[in-house]
Amino acid sequence: MGTHFEESRQRDIDRIRRKVGEMAELAESALHDCMKAIETRNRVLAYSVILRDQRIDELEKEIDRLCLEFIVRQQPVAGPLRLAYATIRINLELERVGDYAEGIARQVLKLISLNADIPISRFVEIANLSIPMLHDAVQAFIQQDVALARAASEKEVLVDALKSRLHSDLIQLNRRDELPFEALNALMMVGRHFERVSDQAKNICTEVLYMCTGEYARHKGAEASRLLFVDRRNACRSQMAEAIANSLKHPQFVFASAGVEPSEIDPKTVQFLESKGLDVSKQSSKSIDQIPNLEHYHIMVALAPEARRAFPSAPTKVVCLDWSVADPSAIQGSPTEVQAAYEATYHFLRSHMQDLVEAVVGDKVP
Repeated sequence: MGTHFEESRQRDIDRIRRKVGEMAELAESALHDCMKAIETRNRVLAYSVILRDQRIDELEKEIDRLCLEFIVRQQPVAGPLRLAYATIRINLELERVGDYAEGIARQVLKLISLNADIPISRFVEIANLSIPMLHDAVQAFIQQDVALARAASEKEVLVDALKSRLHSDLIQLNRRDELPFEALNALMMVGRHFERVSDQAKNICTEVLYMCTGEYARHKGAEASRLLFVDRRNACRSQMAEAIANSLKHPQFVFASAGVEPSEIDPKTVQFLESKGLDVSKQSSKSIDQIPNLEHYHIMVALAPEARRAFPSAPTKVVCLDWSVADPSAIQGSPTEVQAAYEATYHFLRSHMQDLVEAVVGDKVP
């Protein structure tokens, strides 16, 4: 029979685990209801998911309080201390899952109002991978099951691949005029949120491995410099910048682009970049919150004055740069004048990109 201290500590640990399980059940239920709302165009279900996020937020605060009280009262070391630390991190991941469920529900409301045809089977497929992955990750935490954590973590690549196929299918539907752009953007957001659920589940698995073994894997994003280009529409300038940056072929960088008001990529931009040997024909326009692992980006570059509103509020560790440059797709004039505008923007972006990459690489040299 354990001492009074050991029994008290175990009661606190059991209480924390129960609350994490309760929070996870709410998040899972919200994701399942999102899928039901998509399949049945059920506006009531979508609203209920949005309202339920408040309860998930309340549980996040309660679990944080329980963990801090546990640390102060029990003065844990070794395994119990790792449990408290991992729980605080897992708590944050689950709160984000609740946010993603709420975001999906809001997109469902848009889709219902648009009355667009939805390729349901693809979304069922990605939900049937990401939601069980989240469930297994939480069960691995509750049961302290290292093998289950490793197995669940490995499923994340399957969700990533499925999301890419889903986005490709949606873009093709849009190009065949079978899906309006407003519905395309909403559906891509839904797919992106389900993919992000799998990312959070993988992060939970990382914390479980640390809690159980003391091993701590580096989080996604720590091994590379991540740079995001932002303009108004993600239709011309930011697509050019991303294509140019990727053409520099620096393996230690991850580049992406987005728009504050995304719209379809400008065909003249696609044609111009093809003349430079850069293919963006399979790219799609994205909003800021469609960028994977946005919280891991180190540098954000605004290519238009209005894009500066996407900069995170101070204080922030993100380096924010303003490279405002003319949008050649908006130029009216002769073919020669339009071509000159594209060339000017292209050379401006390439010159600035080369200098920035050189500065980042040089700064990393010991």
